[in-house]
Amino acid sequence: MGQFDPRVDAFIEKSADFAKPVLIHIREVVHKASPLINETIKWGMPFFDYKGPVCMMAAFKQHCAFGFWKASRLNDPQGLLKGSDDEASAGSFGRINSLADLPSDEALIGFVHQVIAMNESGVKEPKKPSVPKAEIPMPDDFGKLLETNTSALANFVNFSPSKKREYLEWFVDAKSDATREKRMQQALEWIAEGKSRNWKYQ
Repeated sequence: MGQFDPRVDAFIEKSADFAKPVLIHIREVVHKASPLINETIKWGMPFFDYKGPVCMMAAFKQHCAFGFWKASRLNDPQGLLKGSDDEASAGSFGRINSLADLPSDEALIGFVHQVIAMNESGVKEPKKPSVPKAEIPMPDDFGKLLETNTSALANFVNFSPSKKREYLEWFVDAKSDATREKRMQQALEWIAEGKSRNWKYQ
C-alpha cells in the first residue's frame, strides 16, 4: 500500500466514461486533503486509508458512490451526508452521476480531516448488535430450475446462509417477472461456477 496505487488507476480506467471524471476528482481531493493518505483496494473498490479506512469510492453501471468510514460520527452542519456507514452502493452522498452531485471540495476535505483525526485518536465505531434476518423461503420456480443443473444444485446446497440469501433477495427485489426470470437464469450460471452473487466485487 502506498500513496498512489496502480490498481486504482486500473479501476478508474475500466470504469464507464461518465464515472471517470468523478473518480479522478474524488481521488485528487482526498490527496489534496492530506499527503498522509494511502491508497489500496478492498472488496474490489479503491479505499483511502490513514491508520485505518478514511473513505472509499466505487463505480457501478449507472452511478458512482463515495463514502466515509465513520460517517455517523462526522460533524455535518450542512446536512450533506446521506445513507449509512460502509454502504458501498450509495455511499455517504447518495448516487453520484456527475461532478455536480458531489459536495464542494472544501466540505469533502473537512470530512477527510475529521476521519483522520478520529483514526489518530483511536476512535472506533461501536459494534452493532447482530440481529438474525428472517429466512427467505426458496421460490418454487428457482428450486425447480436448480434441479435442472446438478452442479448448481450441489453448490447452492453447500453455500453459506448469507450467500444463499444474497441470491434469494436478488430475486425478491426484481421489479417485473421478466427481470426475475433473467436474474434466475443468470444466477443458475454463476452458482454452477461456484460464484457468489457479488463475485465481481470480491
